[in-house]
Amino acid sequence: MKLNIHALLTGAMTLLLSSQVAAQDFSFKDYHWDDKNTTTTIPNQYKDEKEVILFRNTKIELAVKGKEATQYYMIHEKTYINSNEAIERNNKIYIPFKMDESVLVTKARVIQKDGKVITLDKKDIKEEVDEEKQIKYNYFALTGLEKGTVIETIFMLEEGPDLDGKTFRMQSNVPMAHNELQLIFPKHLKFKTKCYNGLPEPVAGTAKDTLKSTLTVTEDNIPAVEDDEKYSNRDVSLQLFRYKLDENFYTGAKNINSFSKFASNFFERINPELDKKEQKAVDDFCSQIPKTDNIQDQVWNIENKIKKTITYNRYADSNETIAGIIKTKLANQVDLLKIYMAVLKQFKIESKVVLASNRFDIPFDKNFESYENLDEALLYFPAIKKYLTPTEIEYRIPLFPDVLGNNNGLFISQKVFGGVAMGISDISFIELPSIEVTNDIMDITADFSEDMENPKITTNLSFGGYSALNFQPIKDFVSAEQYQTILKDIAKNYTLDTDYTSLKTENDGVENIGKKPYIMKLTFEGKELIQNAGGNYLFSVGKLIGSQMELYQENKRTLPVEIEHPHSYTRTITIILPKGAKAKNLEKFIMDVKTQINNKTEAGFVSNYSEKDGKITVTNTEFYSAVNYPLDKFTDYKNVINAAADFNKIVIMLSKN
Repeated sequence: MKLNIHALLTGAMTLLLSSQVAAQDFSFKDYHWDDKNTTTTIPNQYKDEKEVILFRNTKIELAVKGKEATQYYMIHEKTYINSNEAIERNNKIYIPFKMDESVLVTKARVIQKDGKVITLDKKDIKEEVDEEKQIKYNYFALTGLEKGTVIETIFMLEEGPDLDGKTFRMQSNVPMAHNELQLIFPKHLKFKTKCYNGLPEPVAGTAKDTLKSTLTVTEDNIPAVEDDEKYSNRDVSLQLFRYKLDENFYTGAKNINSFSKFASNFFERINPELDKKEQKAVDDFCSQIPKTDNIQDQVWNIENKIKKTITYNRYADSNETIAGIIKTKLANQVDLLKIYMAVLKQFKIESKVVLASNRFDIPFDKNFESYENLDEALLYFPAIKKYLTPTEIEYRIPLFPDVLGNNNGLFISQKVFGGVAMGISDISFIELPSIEVTNDIMDITADFSEDMENPKITTNLSFGGYSALNFQPIKDFVSAEQYQTILKDIAKNYTLDTDYTSLKTENDGVENIGKKPYIMKLTFEGKELIQNAGGNYLFSVGKLIGSQMELYQENKRTLPVEIEHPHSYTRTITIILPKGAKAKNLEKFIMDVKTQINNKTEAGFVSNYSEKDGKITVTNTEFYSAVNYPLDKFTDYKNVINAAADFNKIVIMLSKN
């Protein structure tokens, strides 16, 4: 989904290094490990750890090569292996770049406990292919690993410079004894930096080459942050170091990578002036789009037409004209936005382009203008306060990738100055669709009126919003036979693996995304839910809501909760008993578990029942209105999650008289 919009805008990188600077080498070209000293001292505090990064040294240096600027990158790391889990996790050392890049150094060695050294180099590199993702990975296959082993690696390469924003994670899922990152750059440049989550500020210095400056971030004894805590946003809780080029003293350029400049250039790029031929192409295209007075429905129609007509390919060459895009039916991300802007203008629908980032990856800091945060695009419609994702074919308004919501974004809108339309920007918060959008409704009837040992179960399921999005597109992308197989797998969760007697669905297909809920209607025999207990019957009624996840936290929780999007469940279970039959243990249905933040209930599981004339009606609601829950509310949140699992375990007793 990553757009790399700013790369498309800049084209061939014009680097802001002065022509007065002679061609330079880089300072760590002869860097290597100590071949003579293979003894590694393990600090006492880490001797009992399963795995420790003893040393990490990262260097990034900007230099001039010919008339171009380039960047040299190096990482040197030593890792202590002290458990079977660590041995298994590290028997393959994946190389963190593609082998077709300008690789300068790639080597690894294993230093065993007895001092024996096994050295590997480029010839020992192997390759594997992820068939599903069609991605090749290169790695060292390590041998001789045992408890007490130290793995040492050095990777070095030449690459294009990172000038408009780069973030390094300075923390890992294992403890780190020492971590150092150094940025080396010509003295006529100035970088803006920012440290997050307690990382010390960088120290400025002068490189051995006195024409260059350095910024060095150093931290010792960095605790691990595990990556196994569910419902968390781990990556943005790590210690982070961020930098970007800010000034060039030779040219006098300041605030080089600013959002305002980017927004202005980007607006011009996606709003080209249309000549008569171009306008006719847009007119003809728009004539094929159904018209309606409802703004959201009209936007839905526009989105649906574009996504069904124009194929998005992030690697496609840019087309010079909108007519060309429509003719070839192929567009990269920027060209696709050109189409949207032209069509929306034709329909006189006000919109704003929103550039954003994945909140589970790179935080959008409104006080640090990094182009890393401008890799994803949305369209925002002020009149209805809804968002559209231009590139994701399976989405339709009001749904968009939830990783882009609950986060800041750069909103670019049109402003006319002296008759000239220009792009202006501001940073605002991207709201996720409300809890009402993703509401799943379950209506279940267990009818014992004909057979106490084999009730007839009727389950009607209605999935809304993001839940429906999991099901609705499937029909349009698989064969009819495959779709039926998938439906059977979905149904198993609600029929307890029992074969259903009937299954019907409604609102399948892309045409219903964002408009209607996905409906699944099931009937099946419930004999697997009944256990005869000496003339009475134990009825596992809780299982009718489907399997529920139970949240455990073996270790002390360290991260606050962050979920994907607001959502809720409304469930009604009706139990019909034959005349004279009775039910016991109904008080089990009474549950009230809630999470309050600032005196407001943000999550809850509430259940109750009523009984009248042989009919028992159980109702419960489960909801998560907030996306973020503070660490001190984790137990309350966990209790809500587990309440659904507890309900799933409810068994009541039925008797004939």
